[in-house]
Amino acid sequence: MSGAPTVSARPTGLGTPATGAVGTGDVSFATMMIPQHIQAVAMADLALKQASNAKVKALASQVKKAAPPETARMSGWFTSVGSPVPDPGAHNMSGAASMAEHGMMSVKQMTGLGAATGAGFDRMWLQMMLKNQEGALLVAKAEITDGGSPDVKQVAQAIIDRNPAQIAQMTTILAGIPQT
Repeated sequence: MSGAPTVSARPTGLGTPATGAVGTGDVSFATMMIPQHIQAVAMADLALKQASNAKVKALASQVKKAAPPETARMSGWFTSVGSPVPDPGAHNMSGAASMAEHGMMSVKQMTGLGAATGAGFDRMWLQMMLKNQEGALLVAKAEITDGGSPDVKQVAQAIIDRNPAQIAQMTTILAGIPQT
């Protein structure tokens, strides 16, 4: 595979408007989470094609099911008020410090993942997805503290409820994959 894996198409904004006062914390949450979710789906697509471990493929399937509805919902918050949906290309895989701190991978990291095979791919995918999930938790917890909209907090809470179990599962699987 040459170059960095491409991300899925730009979000359509098919979600519904957020209710309640939408403040800067809410906007920050969605601005960070949309590209992160899109990148997670791109990573899941790679795992569904390249993973050698059945448990990695199963996790990738879970990610691929959870992220798109949340992305569409968050996109709708922007389009409902006439604002552009955050451009995944502008943030996604940029390697910027703030994005990396919140679980985003750089172009170089995604290219490396796309080129990996076998147990090396499985290990790399799990390590990168752990960073993604941990970053999403940080952003979601900040939304619970700083956000104002009940709808935005609902998505954040869903991430908080889901990610710890996925992180534990990924950590367990990773421990069983041999170093390459």
